[in-house]
Amino acid sequence: MRTWDSPDPVVLLVEDDLGDALLVEELVADCQPRMTLRRAGSLAEAAQVLTSGRPDCVLLDLHLPDAQGLDALAAVQRLADGVAVVVLTGLAEEGTGLAAMAAGAQDYLVKGRVDSQWLGRAVRYAMQRKEAERAAVALQASQLLAQENARLERGLLPKPLVNDAHDLDVVSRYQPGRAQALLGGDFYDVIQGDDGTVEALIGDVSGHGPDEAALGVALRIAWRTLVLSGVERTERLRHLEQILVAERQQEHTFATLTAISLHPDRRHAHIIRAGHPGLMLRTRSGVEWIEVPGGPALGILPDISWTTHELHVPSDPWALVLFTDGLFEGRIDVRGDRLGEDRLLAAARELSGADAEEFVDGLIGHAQTRAEQFGGLDDDLAILHLQWNEEKRHQW
Repeated sequence: MRTWDSPDPVVLLVEDDLGDALLVEELVADCQPRMTLRRAGSLAEAAQVLTSGRPDCVLLDLHLPDAQGLDALAAVQRLADGVAVVVLTGLAEEGTGLAAMAAGAQDYLVKGRVDSQWLGRAVRYAMQRKEAERAAVALQASQLLAQENARLERGLLPKPLVNDAHDLDVVSRYQPGRAQALLGGDFYDVIQGDDGTVEALIGDVSGHGPDEAALGVALRIAWRTLVLSGVERTERLRHLEQILVAERQQEHTFATLTAISLHPDRRHAHIIRAGHPGLMLRTRSGVEWIEVPGGPALGILPDISWTTHELHVPSDPWALVLFTDGLFEGRIDVRGDRLGEDRLLAAARELSGADAEEFVDGLIGHAQTRAEQFGGLDDDLAILHLQWNEEKRHQW
């Protein structure tokens, strides 16, 4: 950021020849619009000048006492990264000017063939070209980020693998906790076996960013592989913990998760919980919070086993709603109080008559509204709403 006190564009002239420097000073004095000129007689002196501020453009002679030719250009580009550079060449060095532009300079001027109007125009155009370059670089970075985000999204947020013969309605949502952020470490998956059993998973890797997202992808894909390979439910968690410990970048990284198995008779489910929040059971009579006994999160304690809890569901139409803690961890007042599980359940009960999509979006909207004035939802959140299609046709 420029710190020199000047309302006009600031140009740094790096020129060791006093006569040429005086000529440039006279040209700058006649320029319209006005420019402010600072001078350095060598690369070392330019480095010293740059410690006090950042120019808008550098006029660079390629024959300095301590740097020559394109080496001088490269050195200035390192010292004033992102600043437009216009190279000054001699009458017989036009080829050098073109080579300098190929190496990253925005323009070149031939000494003795420049008037004030030409100089001013060259400097302004160089600044505009540099700004366009910066915008192009920013756009490319944004596109690369979007591509990376899409790759992570495909890994974290897969399409449910559900059989046509046993229709299950799956409504899912994922929301990063920070604007324009990569997806975080929340993940989920849904798979239906040949016998009609539905296996579902939701999890949360501690922390945010690409490392956590990559770990979430690894855990999600590993879980799907274990399910398809017929590995027993609690044994899956043991393997997932081994993968987490091997792949995590920080020793303190852990992951919470809930895995459920919906029996094809559609009347009971098996639930394994590893440090994860509870879930909701939706029935015709309302919404109930279910928090079965569970074990610690993955990566916390070695050689821990997890147990499976059997949940009997009513004969009425029903749905299970799984989510990560980002849904209820948002702050909702100046004291720092969070929405919490009780308030989330109250909001769910107010939405008890809604269909699956409206219910899920209503929960997220409620959490966002409550947290909006106090920093918003700063954690990633994921939700899974699971409901047999034949039961969806009934009114809640």
